[in-house]
Amino acid sequence: MKSTAILLLHCPDESGIISEITKFITDNKGNIVYLDQYVDHEDERFFMRIEWELADFQIPRGKINEYIETLYAQRYRMTFSLYFNDERPRMAIFVSKKSHCLYDLLARYKAGEWNVDIPCIVSNHENLREVAEQFGIPYYVWSVNKDHSNREEVEKAEMELLKKEKVTFVVLARYMQIITDDMIKVYPHHIINIHHSFLPAFVGSRPYHQAWERGVKIIGATSHYVTAELDAGPIIEQDVVRISHKDTPESLILKGRDLEKIVLSRAVTKHIERKILTYHNKTIIFS
Repeated sequence: MKSTAILLLHCPDESGIISEITKFITDNKGNIVYLDQYVDHEDERFFMRIEWELADFQIPRGKINEYIETLYAQRYRMTFSLYFNDERPRMAIFVSKKSHCLYDLLARYKAGEWNVDIPCIVSNHENLREVAEQFGIPYYVWSVNKDHSNREEVEKAEMELLKKEKVTFVVLARYMQIITDDMIKVYPHHIINIHHSFLPAFVGSRPYHQAWERGVKIIGATSHYVTAELDAGPIIEQDVVRISHKDTPESLILKGRDLEKIVLSRAVTKHIERKILTYHNKTIIFS
């Protein structure tokens, strides 16, 4: 795999941005291998993802960020992130008792589908330790008391682990605990959650039973970044499946689980590939 640099940016829309950035890369002997851009005409905002090979690039990789900041970020009032494809993201998985999303994530990881490391799995229950051991990944358990009296202590321990393992993003694979603002501030738009798409129509427990009783014709799943407002962060991926009067609560649960793991894995894939830009409470997903 050839080493590449990946630049994600957004700024107020004006002419000349693409030509300036591409000229900067090509003038310094960079070979562009990917370019995708989008203009939000309502907000007059320009978004772009560009990737180029570093083999003959004349600017040392440690200086590229500084060059972009000095030459373009200030000039175009640009917000940007720079990544390198040979620097593997480090993903922590948080789980509770349900295993379907965890198994899917670990299977894709072991199959080599993702350029990612998984240094740890965190849970509030012992139930899925055997799954982690099957895949050779350390499993840590911290339980929050019913009165939440030890929540601060638990999250402090979790944060220390994430820091120690140099985790770059977190995936909540049906983790049934609230993530506090402190963790969200450390990982802004880097905590990915999955839930059924009935929210807010069927809140609380047994959403599939509620949906069956209501006679819905479509069920779905949504994956999004976690923000301080519960289940209201920028949406990364969604999908639906049609159902009928022949379905039972049990068949809805099975179909829902399939959707949840597929939608979550799609969202994780886009994050690992650095193809997501967040702006306000929306995402720009590059192809």
